[in-house]
Amino acid sequence: MSNPTRTYLDFERPIAELDAKIEELQSVSERNGEDAPDVADEVAKLRQKSATQLKNLYAKLDPWQKTMVARHPERPHLKDFLAGLITDFEELSGDRRFSEDHAIVGGLGRFRGRAVVVMGHEKGHDTQTRLKHNFGMARPEGYRKAARLMDLADKFGLPVLTFVDTAGAYPGVGAEERGQSEAIARSTERCLTLGTPIISVITGEGGSGGAVALASANTVMMLEHSIYSVISPEGCASILWRDGAKARDAAIAMKITAQDLIGLKIIDKIIPEPVGGAHRDRDATIKAVGDAMEENLSSLEGLDPATLRRKRRERFLAIGRSLMEPAA
Repeated sequence: MSNPTRTYLDFERPIAELDAKIEELQSVSERNGEDAPDVADEVAKLRQKSATQLKNLYAKLDPWQKTMVARHPERPHLKDFLAGLITDFEELSGDRRFSEDHAIVGGLGRFRGRAVVVMGHEKGHDTQTRLKHNFGMARPEGYRKAARLMDLADKFGLPVLTFVDTAGAYPGVGAEERGQSEAIARSTERCLTLGTPIISVITGEGGSGGAVALASANTVMMLEHSIYSVISPEGCASILWRDGAKARDAAIAMKITAQDLIGLKIIDKIIPEPVGGAHRDRDATIKAVGDAMEENLSSLEGLDPATLRRKRRERFLAIGRSLMEPAA
């Protein structure tokens, strides 16, 4: 049965119209209390048409459409991944310097039998939780908390799993007064100096230094329709053209999609999403992310701290070098 409460994006309007027709036919059939063969046949044809259009539509999304999918409110968020992948989760709060920041959630748990430290950005799923988590935009204390959790992972030899989904670090006056840029740099540095494996997945938006602070990992992966960029398309458009309406042009120019970034060797793997995006089948998406994390974590197990740091360093230093090599 179609979902009447689903949020459709602007470019999904033809799909929304077909699903509305399906819903209408089903409602009429249920109201009349009849199981009419002709109605069932029509519903089946419309469902097939909707599925085909959805598959064709998502096979050729442009970068701006992918940006909208990455921001979809029904995509799985950190707490969905924690519920689906982590058992015995124990949240750890506070940076031990100023206060707690709810935009970054982290703690200890077990990932498919392994003890791990896990953390990530949480955007929230409704007005109340979005305000609580500040829409996933962390303040300095969030990044200092992340560094503290990585210290803990290093001390006890635990691998670190991070889930990135943020438009960027919070740009408020208070955050800047408390050293936002320094906190981001310290968190990034701690990722790079960690003596245990660290695996990162960009699950929605990977915005600016606020994303890099949790994604300077041995392995960086992206969901198929997520984005990863130095600035939002709207921010880029407002700086370059002083016109936020040119966000689509900026999204195309910045090469922010997983398909662009794997070609530039900025990420290591693309995790496929269900047809129509992660929001249409959260459980399948969460399982796919878990499988990819387990595979990459297994490949890093047994490596000593020096080797893990060296591989991480070489990975980031290699970015862009192949683009500078002269053609043969």
